[in-house]
Amino acid sequence: MSMSKNVKGAILTTFGGACWGISGSVGQYLFDVQGMDSRWLVPLRLGIAGVVLLIWCLVRYGAELVIDPWKTKRNAAETVIYGLLGVSFCQFTYFLTIQLSSAAIGTILQNTSPVFILAAGCLGRRKLPGKKQILSIVLALAGVLCIATHGNLNSLSISPAAIVTGITSAFCVMIYNVIPANLLKKYPVTLLQAWAFLMGGSFFALVFQSWKIHYVPNLIGILGVAFVVLVGNVLAFTSYIKGVNMIGPEKGILYSFAEPVTAAVISTTVLKSPFTIADAAGFLLIFMMLVLISGKEKPESANISAI
Repeated sequence: MSMSKNVKGAILTTFGGACWGISGSVGQYLFDVQGMDSRWLVPLRLGIAGVVLLIWCLVRYGAELVIDPWKTKRNAAETVIYGLLGVSFCQFTYFLTIQLSSAAIGTILQNTSPVFILAAGCLGRRKLPGKKQILSIVLALAGVLCIATHGNLNSLSISPAAIVTGITSAFCVMIYNVIPANLLKKYPVTLLQAWAFLMGGSFFALVFQSWKIHYVPNLIGILGVAFVVLVGNVLAFTSYIKGVNMIGPEKGILYSFAEPVTAAVISTTVLKSPFTIADAAGFLLIFMMLVLISGKEKPESANISAI
């Protein structure tokens, strides 16, 4: 692999992670200041992003390839699992975590996803985790514990609901990383993302009946929604996944840490969210976990597509 390709992949991956972090912070602003509800924002965000990407895919690849994932039962089933249970539920639980806590907490909890990916790999190969994998899991759990308790085991610094939704978003990351190995060999990631966003937007709009949520955004709110759609969905996903395809998922995991770092900086300095020494310790422990599983030895799951 040439140095230029390494550098370009690192830049794209870091940029994609940073876009997610900024988007999460904008989402926190929309929840805290603009009074939006994740049940209103997420269906709209996913739906618009899905339409934009699907139109782009129609122009870029043609209608035949765009509808091809739905022509066989296996591909259709994997597309639904990948797009709905993976990508879309990840997006919803991620933004719900931000609404219940902050962008920094939401992003760092989601970054525990490699633990679930490792576990899925061990289960798939029917083998117990090695010492390296066990240490990675311990570091991740210790990091979450620091963030959740701020060092006081007798109380929680964030709501139990935020912990549950944050860990759920990490689990959903595992789903859309591990499940679609067959799809990723056949179709462009952008096409799969387009269908994922469109499915998620439609599904959550029907479940939450978003049209009944009486909320009318002002101009800043509209600009915020446009930002999380174009930057947080379209630009972030495409940049990150292109970068991962160049440098590999192991290095991509490390560069994706730009997401929680960016969210933490913006949340603390701009949105004035609290960020304590215990939070910093939790971030460090989770970053150590990412470093550990991103070494020369590949993680148990070889089908990681994005984090």
